[in-house]
Amino acid sequence: MIFDVLTLFPSIIHAYTGESILKRAIEKGIITVNVYNIRDYTEDKHRQADDYPYGGGSGMILKVEPIYNALCHIDKDGRKRYKILLSPGGRLFTQKVAEEFSERYDHLLLICGRYEGVDERVKHFIDEEISIGDFVLTGGELPGLVIIDAVTRLLPGVLGDENSPREESFTTGLLEYPQYTRPVEFKGMRVPEVLLSGNHKLIKRWRRKEALRRTLKNRPDLLKTIELSEEDRELLKEIKEEEQWI
Repeated sequence: MIFDVLTLFPSIIHAYTGESILKRAIEKGIITVNVYNIRDYTEDKHRQADDYPYGGGSGMILKVEPIYNALCHIDKDGRKRYKILLSPGGRLFTQKVAEEFSERYDHLLLICGRYEGVDERVKHFIDEEISIGDFVLTGGELPGLVIIDAVTRLLPGVLGDENSPREESFTTGLLEYPQYTRPVEFKGMRVPEVLLSGNHKLIKRWRRKEALRRTLKNRPDLLKTIELSEEDRELLKEIKEEEQWI
């Protein structure tokens, strides 16, 4: 998988992709992250990539020319890229979208906006706008890294345990069950006995029940979007009988 990133601040991208799982994925050749400085494609001696908005208003707008010039330069290799503008007005990025990107594309291009946004004409040269949530950030670098991170962990060979992505929050439609490691007891708090039992059937049931409990408590809206089994309904009934906050 190849990621092309257009940004005014390449060091932000390099800093994050140079650590941990992404670094190892790059070293293994599973992903490539190419970073392009938008200022390198400006057309004036001051390398100005932004300007005041027509019609007035606060802040600055990223200009269309340097972004277009960068896209033309990158596209010279003839590769097919799916071009994404990181924008608060785009389609919401979810785990399902991450799975879609990992399965459908082998080359993503991410444009990181800044300031008050980008010239509207940039949207004529992209395939889609993507948002990571209903909030506003100072730039598109963090959303771009979120996409790179979420998509990369789904690729074969990236994680040590190939089952890990399938068991994490949102992959199954539920929040992930609680996790524990050594020591067995810490300041009076013990690891649940079922996890120490070695009974895999009981452990599986406990984990499913706790995932349902956590989802019901923190994200009940998710329960409306998944198909619950008869066992799930029984577990939810047990949870509601046990909990006082429902």
